[in-house]
Amino acid sequence: MSPIYLRGYPQKLYSCSVRLLTWEFLMKMKATLKYLAGIAGPSGYGSKSTAEQVTQDCLLSVPSPLTAIITGATSGIGAETAKVLAKRGVRIIIPARDLKKATKVKEIIQKECPNAEIILLEIDLSSFASIQRFCSEFLSLGMPLHILINNAGKYSQKLEFSEDKIEMSFATNYLGHFLLTEMLLGKMIETASDTGIQGRIVNVSSVIHNWVKRDNFCFNKMLNPKSYNGTLAYAQTKLANILHAKELSRQLEARKANVTINSVHPGIVKTGIIRDHKGFITGTHACIITRPPPPPPHPQLNCFFAYQAK
Repeated sequence: MSPIYLRGYPQKLYSCSVRLLTWEFLMKMKATLKYLAGIAGPSGYGSKSTAEQVTQDCLLSVPSPLTAIITGATSGIGAETAKVLAKRGVRIIIPARDLKKATKVKEIIQKECPNAEIILLEIDLSSFASIQRFCSEFLSLGMPLHILINNAGKYSQKLEFSEDKIEMSFATNYLGHFLLTEMLLGKMIETASDTGIQGRIVNVSSVIHNWVKRDNFCFNKMLNPKSYNGTLAYAQTKLANILHAKELSRQLEARKANVTINSVHPGIVKTGIIRDHKGFITGTHACIITRPPPPPPHPQLNCFFAYQAK
């Protein structure tokens, strides 16, 4: 190529790059402003829409009652998700480590919806043995399973280990839900085949997974008490949730199973994880940038709100 064609090219390239970055920034700002203003998106819903509005008409076409398991449903967005689905006639299974808290949630829901069917079963998601007991107990009930929402989350400021000698956040947020999903997957595939209603699995992740860079994705780094970073450990579990969803989605498609899995970011909500741990967006700062439950429509609801027989 003749040198004359290169004259001024770097400057033009720089100018184009700046314009492109400016355009991307403006588009992101526009999307943020739409979110803050509550302007409806392609789905017809915005940040000011409620979960009840999202689900108002979505389950009317389902020929039979659905059954859903929702982890972390004793507080926050898990409890709100359970309440909204129960109002829509979904049978709710609440796996809980603290059955007293679960009982209170059940009473609150049934006060608003006396006909709601809610079953409480004990589980500790950081314990493989407890998960196995829960699955065995649930499967012995002979119920179908249409929906599995892996919502529970654990954030530890200090290095803690589960009874299986695994870092607590990783054991609870990822491995526990991985094992739970694997043990219930057969029932979900069977239910979808028998009823013709597509099964839905939802992994509740977080945008904080972006904090994990390729070079830092190393679980061994979490095992040193002196260098332990609870926020980074939590972020790695949320990235693991996404990777789990991607791989299981590929496997389900290969098996031609009528079950889907999605991972979602629920938004910034002032729930227990944020309230109870200093240094993890708490106090006054949290009040400015977060919203208390009951939250707007949950992505975990959006993942299956368009149910129809397939």
